[in-house]
Amino acid sequence: MIRKSHAVSSAVAMLLAASPAAIFAQDAALPDYPETRAEAVEDVIFGETVADPYRWLEQDVRQSSEVADWVARQNAFSDSVLDRIPETAWFKAKLAELIDYERYDVPVVAGGRYFFGYNSGLQNQSQLFVQDGPDAARRLLIDPNAWAKDGATALGDIRPSPDGRRLLYSIQDGGSDWRQLKVLDVDSGKDLPDAIDGVKFPIRYNNWDWVDGDSFLYGRFDIPAAGEEFQATSLNNRVYYHRIGTDQSDDLLVFATPDEPERSNDALVSHDGSWAVLRSRQATEERNEIRVIDLRRTGIDRWQNRMLVPGFEHEWDFLDAIGATLYFRTNQGAPTYRVVAIDMDASEPRWQVVVPQGDFPIDHASIVGDRLIVSYLQDAASKVAVFGLDGSRKDDIRLGGIGAAEGFGGSPASSDTFYSFSSFNRPATIYRLDPATGESSVFAAPRLTFDPGDYLVEQKFYASRDGTRVPMFIVRRSDVSGPAPTLLYGYGGFDISLTPGFSTTRMAWLAAGGVYALANIRGGGEYGKDWHDAGRRANKQNVFDDFIAAGEWLKANGYTSEDGLAIQGGSNGGLLVGAVSNQRPDLFAAANPQVGVMDMLRFDRWTAGRTWVDDYGYPEREEDWKILRAYSPYHNIRAGEDYPAIIVTTADTDDRVVPGHSFKYAAALQAAEIGDEPHIIRIETRAGHGSGKPTDKLIEEYGEILGFLAHHAGLQVPVIAEKSDE
Repeated sequence: MIRKSHAVSSAVAMLLAASPAAIFAQDAALPDYPETRAEAVEDVIFGETVADPYRWLEQDVRQSSEVADWVARQNAFSDSVLDRIPETAWFKAKLAELIDYERYDVPVVAGGRYFFGYNSGLQNQSQLFVQDGPDAARRLLIDPNAWAKDGATALGDIRPSPDGRRLLYSIQDGGSDWRQLKVLDVDSGKDLPDAIDGVKFPIRYNNWDWVDGDSFLYGRFDIPAAGEEFQATSLNNRVYYHRIGTDQSDDLLVFATPDEPERSNDALVSHDGSWAVLRSRQATEERNEIRVIDLRRTGIDRWQNRMLVPGFEHEWDFLDAIGATLYFRTNQGAPTYRVVAIDMDASEPRWQVVVPQGDFPIDHASIVGDRLIVSYLQDAASKVAVFGLDGSRKDDIRLGGIGAAEGFGGSPASSDTFYSFSSFNRPATIYRLDPATGESSVFAAPRLTFDPGDYLVEQKFYASRDGTRVPMFIVRRSDVSGPAPTLLYGYGGFDISLTPGFSTTRMAWLAAGGVYALANIRGGGEYGKDWHDAGRRANKQNVFDDFIAAGEWLKANGYTSEDGLAIQGGSNGGLLVGAVSNQRPDLFAAANPQVGVMDMLRFDRWTAGRTWVDDYGYPEREEDWKILRAYSPYHNIRAGEDYPAIIVTTADTDDRVVPGHSFKYAAALQAAEIGDEPHIIRIETRAGHGSGKPTDKLIEEYGEILGFLAHHAGLQVPVIAEKSDE
């Protein structure tokens, strides 16, 4: 199960020039696929018989020797195919070159201290530094590169205590969504004995927050039985109170929903420790209930929660509190969101609109000092405005063009905030913002190895099948004109917006002379709730239609040639790539579904899959099942059609979208009569859904993915070969 590894250094001298013939005859016939046992497994569901011959591949690779053997044989086969591709070595070298620059995370400020991540370039994991004020020297707090020999143990989220004395941080091992929480004394740089288990990374939830400098709230799940950690459904997310210096077994249960074990619950605390806001969510849909605990007048033994927003009808995102006034971002009565406030000490508390909804969705909002900082998505690109707490507009933050701005953390006690700005052709620069004046100053800027002016960033709009106007970003080198091999990326789900940020892997494709296109298809949050609703449940086909229309538009408008279009997407985007490859195999030259949801009839049986029903529907309901059956990638492979070259990618420790999805899909592809192009699967070890992956694994993985896509889409690069390990 161990994948071959090639050492990566900043010196490209590790690679030697060679001719394609010296590497491998790239046009040689594809060897036979590894044998995959097929079973006579059939289910009769709502009157239809559905075959599932590869269900045995759903087993955890750590628990089944047969699945482990299958993984080893598939990896060996994919290596043999990828070794034929001369473009791979160039992409690995280019990725190593492009990623070798200083990178900073947006600082988190607490107690006058700045906490921020830093990577010197090729470090497998970013380090964590602290700076005692804007002009103080930085010092190293945590270096996760020393945690594991393979670099696959990562520092997750951080949360400094309000006074900056302590740091609550999470550890992620092997890419798993499971985390362990630790507490560090900032002055000494040493860990305290406290250790919290059972914490998991659920999408869009901050699972822990400080009450004061000596205690915090956190959410934890039932810990699965040994051997089931990577597949068992995540249940009974409960909120606990922990006091520093005590054992986890002594923690106080604050909130739980035992009658609704599938609900996710978490807690956020106002900056001054006066209010705890408890959020409950049934699934991934933007709908939650809100309860509050008034921490001002009661001791922990008398905490009582008060229902503030019942009913799971809308999204309520707690910003902070000033005195007894609580501020939220919500889509209640506002599909593009608004900011509202409520005075909890009023005899009859009523919601007041602070910032009304506008033409573009409010993506994020925060309170910094006496200002509200509101981030909008204008056609998927960031726009940021500053408001007074009375809702009066004070300023617009001047950004560097089309791009993505992130950060703006802080509290009513803060005097400044930090944010990053990046674009397709610009790595993130970190800025300090004075909300009172609206002035930004550079905190950290990368030294670039390329000129952003050499790359063009455009935004185009095209019509989908039903006439819906869909935006698409298109990026290319300024000297690239006419049809060129193009990589089209999409997601289209879960109210998640794709914004024009920087990516080293995208830049490698662009540097090679390719075109990169990002389609902001329905199902995401680029235009608010209505855009999301138009791409989920019964409307899911709109997502695929939008993506197919993007590919057709790129060809019709001369960006790519008839046989030069490659596609890529991860997670829900992997589902997208699998579905459109089935529906329009003639449109694409190559495809890379990454960690995709491929079996839509059984997705809800593992880990977090139960929470995806808001976007996909319920497989046990006939109306939903018929929709899922119609597009499920695993069940709709069309024998007799010529499919594009496909490289499926997943990881053995992915416990969000379990690898069995990709295993079954790849086995079905290889068994079907779908043409002569290769259909392979690349399975990474000690890597999960994506986060925490070390730099050397990223270079190795994306070098092979981009080499495969380039080779089959006709993107020509200088031919180099990797130096022999011998």
